[in-house]
This record gives sequence, C-alpha cells and structure tokens, in this order.
Amino acid sequence: MELFELIDSWLMACGLTTSGADRIDQFIVFALLLLVAFGVDFICRFILLRVVAAVVKRTRATWDDILFDRSVLVHLSRMVAPLVLSVTLPMAFAGVESVALTLVQRICDVFILVTFLSFVNALLKAIYTVYSSKEQLRNRPLKGLLQTAQVALWFVGGIVIIATLLNKDALSLLAGLGASAAVLMLVFKDSIMGVVSGVQLSANDMLKVGDWIAMPKYGADGTVIEVTLNTVKVRNWDNTITTIPPYLLVSDSFQNWRGMQESGGRRVKRSVNIDMNSVRFCTPQMLDKYRRIKLLADYIDHTEQVIKEYNAAQEIDNSVLVNGRRQTNLGVFRAYLNAYLRNLPGVRNDMTLLVRHLQPTDHGIPIELYFFTRTTQWALYEQIQADVFDHLLAIVPEFDLRVFQSPTGADLKNVKS
Repeated sequence: MELFELIDSWLMACGLTTSGADRIDQFIVFALLLLVAFGVDFICRFILLRVVAAVVKRTRATWDDILFDRSVLVHLSRMVAPLVLSVTLPMAFAGVESVALTLVQRICDVFILVTFLSFVNALLKAIYTVYSSKEQLRNRPLKGLLQTAQVALWFVGGIVIIATLLNKDALSLLAGLGASAAVLMLVFKDSIMGVVSGVQLSANDMLKVGDWIAMPKYGADGTVIEVTLNTVKVRNWDNTITTIPPYLLVSDSFQNWRGMQESGGRRVKRSVNIDMNSVRFCTPQMLDKYRRIKLLADYIDHTEQVIKEYNAAQEIDNSVLVNGRRQTNLGVFRAYLNAYLRNLPGVRNDMTLLVRHLQPTDHGIPIELYFFTRTTQWALYEQIQADVFDHLLAIVPEFDLRVFQSPTGADLKNVKS
C-alpha cells in the first residue's frame, strides 16, 4: 500500500481532504483493476482465438472445427474481464461501503450472466451444426429442439438476471411468477404447443425433413424443408412455400409418402373402360391370331388344353360348345396385360400386380391395372405409367375390343354421313 500512501500524501499536499483523497484512491484502484481485467481479457482472447484455433486445425476430426468456432470462443473470452472485476473488487475495497461499488458489482455479475448465456447459446448452435450434418440425424427436427432449448435458456437466464439486479433470490422470484403463469401460458401458447407437438412428431417418427407430405386442407403438397418450434415449412411442387403449425399436424391428419419412397416402388392404379358390346367368345381364327403374340402363345395353348379336359369331363361336345367353357377376347386381353406388365423392366414383380374387372357401368366395363413401378421419382413414374397406357390403348383393337368413349362431334358426323 506504499503507492496509495504516497498518493494520499501528494493529495493532502495539494489541499484535498481525507475523504476526497480516499475517493480518488478508490478511483485509481478501480482504473487499475479495469486495466488488469482488460489486459487479461486480451491475453485470453489471443490464446483462445489463435492457439486453440491452430490446434483444432491440426486435428483430423471436423466436429471440433465447428464446436470451437470463433463465435463460441469469443463469447467465452468475454467472460474474463467482468469475472476478474467481480473477484478483485471485494478484495481491493474490503471494508468500503459504497452504493457505486455495489452497483458496479451487480453490473459485473449481470454481464457475466449475459456472456455465459451467449456462450451456451453459441455452443448449442455449434452442436446443432455438428449433428445436423450427420446422415442418420439430418432429417430429424433438430432445429425445433434447438429453439426449445434456446427459449428455456433465455427464460431462466432472464429470471436470474432480474433477481441479481433486484438482489433477490432467483427461486423466490420464480415462485412469485406462479401467479402470472396463466398469462405466460397465454403469451407463449403457440410455443408451448409447438414444443409438445414437436416432441410427439419426433418421438413417433411421424415427420422429418425431406418427407413428402400432403395436407390438402392447408394447401400443402410437397417436401418438408424445415421443422422449427412454431412452423413446419413445406415446399410444394409448384415451388410455393406452405407453413403449418406443428400442432395441426398432430391434431389433424396428413399423408406422409415416406413409406412409398423407402419401399422403392410407387403404385399405379388406373383403369380403362371397355365397350361391353365388343366382348365375345374367341373363334379358332381369333385364337390363331392371338397365338402369334409371343406373350400369349403358351397361355392360349395351356388354357385350350384345360378347357378341352373340362368339357370332356362334362361330356360336352367341343364342336358345339353351347354350354361348355370357351375363351373370350377380354379374358385373353387380361392375360396379355398381366404378362406384359410382368415382363416390363420398370415394373416390380415382387409387389402386388393385378389386372382385374371392376363393376360394369353405363360407361362400359372398367379394366383396372394395379402395379408398382421400380422408381419413386415423379418424372420417371409418370413416364412408365404413360407408356403402359399408351401401349394398352394401341393394342386393344388387336383383340377385337373397343375402348368406350362418349360420342363426340366427329362420331355424330360419321353417323350422319
């Protein structure tokens, strides 16, 4: 304390009172402590930002480059100066009672809390960046969990800061807020519902980034691009963006096409109407014509043999066949479509494949094709589906069948002529 005694003697020689000298002493000590605090802060920041960054770059891992990001280290180094002041001020001014000193200590404590919260917030963002880059976690709603943690962090931190400024116990202050819990729940209703819904969506694996979902009620039909605390963003196929609150995805129903995409096959379920007046029994000449189709030769021969055996067992003359079994052109056509689909490279044979009749209507008898393509990509799926039905419409006349079509102006003109 010799330095301070010399300063006091010099101040007394200048005519200053003892009280005034004490105040100047305190000011000088406070200024020296500020210099020491910012000096330590400069040294720590230099070490953290230079030395740690150099060490991190030498490692082979990539996660530490993100975790020890500059923003994380900067927030950490900012805690040094107020921490030094908070520790040294009570030691330097022991026994001194001052409102200004108490205020400075509280400001230092608040600054430490703010920098600590900023450091934890930056650390959470860095952790989110690390895990969102992992393949197995890339499609999880991690951003919603990050925002939930950030809200909880700053909410609790704000209560502690207020308690520090008011010199109150944080727990008692938090208990006092219980009376206003209803107001807080009303203000943060969407956020609370978003947190609960996000946990349900994640826990039940109902939704993740990259899923194709359809929710016509809210105009959503496209790929999920972001899942946050309050919104789920869907990029529709026309490149518009639809935002849906997460709780609506839990309370309402939506269609998730992820199962189709993961199965590797997309369903085609489409029918074409055949004019029932064109359905008839096959004559030997018709069967000879159909045999020339490679996919049908074995089927026709096998079916004819089975029919002959059946008719013989029923003692029916094959030359008459009034009550016996005979092949129809529609039946042969269905057999052809079945064989055609099973030999098509773009169609999966390990999934359901059907060619079936539907209930006849006044628009003919619907022949439905039910099968799965080998691709789930939209463009390729549509191309395979179109190729199949192009071929179907073109091959129908070869089986002496007609596709039903409502009369048009051209049809009526041909009838008049």
